[in-house]
Amino acid sequence: MLPLPGAPSTSWAMYRARLRAAFAGADPRVCLAFWLFGLINNVLYVIILSAALDLVGPSIPKGVVLLFDVVPSFLTKLIAPYFIHLLPYPARILLFASISTAGMLLIALSPAYTDGSGTIAVKMVGVMLASLSSGGGELSFLGLTHYYGEFSLAAWGSGTGAAGLVGAGAYALATTVLGLGVKASLLASAVLPVGMVVAFFGVLPRGVMRERGRLGKTRSEAIQDSGSHEEHGSSRNDDSVIAGDAEDEGLLGTGKPSTPTSGAQTPWLQTFRTNLRRARGLFFP
Repeated sequence: MLPLPGAPSTSWAMYRARLRAAFAGADPRVCLAFWLFGLINNVLYVIILSAALDLVGPSIPKGVVLLFDVVPSFLTKLIAPYFIHLLPYPARILLFASISTAGMLLIALSPAYTDGSGTIAVKMVGVMLASLSSGGGELSFLGLTHYYGEFSLAAWGSGTGAAGLVGAGAYALATTVLGLGVKASLLASAVLPVGMVVAFFGVLPRGVMRERGRLGKTRSEAIQDSGSHEEHGSSRNDDSVIAGDAEDEGLLGTGKPSTPTSGAQTPWLQTFRTNLRRARGLFFP
C-alpha cells in the first residue's frame, strides 16, 4: 500500500518505487488495448442515453430508450456464453464492431422524431443493435482477459469507468460547445467501433493468445484420447486433465465435467449439457 500523505515515510521517490512495483510486469500494449476495449465497448451506451431526449422527443418517456439499450445486452450476456465460443475472437471483433456501427448509423440517419412515430421505432432498432453488440463485446473481452492476466482486467475496468465520463462529455461538447447537430454527433460516434478493430489487430500482442490456444488444443486432444481408451474397455476415469486454456470451451466451460464423456453424444452437446447443469446450480443450490 502507498503511505499516507504527510507521513514521515512519505517521499516522491518512495511513491515512484511503490508504483513501479505495483505495475511490474505490465505490458503497456496489453493495458492500452484493453483500456480501449472497455472504453469503446461501453461509450456508445452512454452516448445513446445522453441523446435520449433528442431521439424520442418530450412526449415519450426516456425510460423507453433505457429499456431498449439494456434488455438486448442483458439477453445476449444471458444466452451467448453457451455458443459464442464457436466463433473465433478475430471474427467476433469484426462482427460486433460492424453491428455497433450499423446501429449508430441507423439511429443517426433515420429522420427526426418530429417527422412521425415510425422513425422512433427505426431508431430503437438501432439502439437494440448497439446494445446487442455491447453485450457480446463484454463477453468476448472479459473472456480474452484469461490470456493476458490481471493487468488486462484492471485496464478493462478502467476503460469501462472512463466510458461514462467520456461518452457524456463528448456528446455535450459536440452539441453545445462545437455546435454540432444531433445527427452529426451520432454519425461521428459511429466511427468509434473502428477503434476496437485497431486495438485488437494493431495494438494487442496476439502471440500470447495463439500460444495458449495451441496448448489448450493439445490438452483437448489428450482428453479425447483418454475418452477413446475408456470407451474400448478401460475402466479408469481420467478427470485430472482439463482443457482450461482452450479458447473453444466457452465462458462456462472451465473445470471438470460432472459426468464422463459418452461416445453416444457429440462433444459440443455434452459441453452444452454440462454448462446447463452448472448454470442451474447458480439458481438452485
